[in-house]
Amino acid sequence: MDTNPEVVELIKRALLWAGGAILVAVIVTLLAGCPSRSPAGMAIIKVDIEGHPLKAEVAATTEQRTRGLMYRRELGRNAGMLFAYENPSALSFWMKNTFIPLSIAFIADDGSIVHITDMAPQTLAPHRSPKPVRYALEVNRGWFEDRNISAGDRAEFTLPDKIR
Repeated sequence: MDTNPEVVELIKRALLWAGGAILVAVIVTLLAGCPSRSPAGMAIIKVDIEGHPLKAEVAATTEQRTRGLMYRRELGRNAGMLFAYENPSALSFWMKNTFIPLSIAFIADDGSIVHITDMAPQTLAPHRSPKPVRYALEVNRGWFEDRNISAGDRAEFTLPDKIR
């Protein structure tokens, strides 16, 4: 049987194109089930406080919480970092090696904001939660004030299953 080389080449190209399309479809399907990740490898979630949304990296491991926002030079306008702990405890934060002026909200298990305070870059002054809490949310300094968010307001978010 004689085969036309042009037909053979056309079939090869069609098979390559179809294989590539299938590969792309598989990758998209796999990524659809994964939470967004920051360049640091942390999950990114949506946090809503009194109708004000932001995207927050979730620092859920000891290593992630210890590093926090250290060494970063900027933070997006509506971005932050949510520190999630296994159990409520008296939390304390400082700004060693942190170059961005930040505000921090200490958040109880039910999402209610217990306390908000501002933090100056590169200082060792401790910023403590007034009572045991499970979460702390760091954002650009003034973010809460600019939106009239204060203690007693509620933060709504859902942690990825692997973190809960």
